[in-house]
Amino acid sequence: MLESKGWRKQFVASEPRLSEAVQIYEEAGFEVHLEPLPKEPRCESCAGEENKKECRICFEGSEDQYRIILTRPKKGKDSPDDDLF
Repeated sequence: MLESKGWRKQFVASEPRLSEAVQIYEEAGFEVHLEPLPKEPRCESCAGEENKKECRICFEGSEDQYRIILTRPKKGKDSPDDDLF
């Protein structure tokens, strides 16, 4: 749903890297949206399961500490000029 509105998933982070990443993306001219890390899907073992949904076993029990970082280019007058290209 968010992808249809122009949001692009970047990565999952917790503090202090979460705040640092948000600041860097905003300084680079992006809007930033944070989503909570879902507790599902669960998996028993990741071996050989690479083609299925993302595994979250590494986050089990601490999902509330992490956020999914999504970005999209800022629109309007606050968008930075792209003078590099």
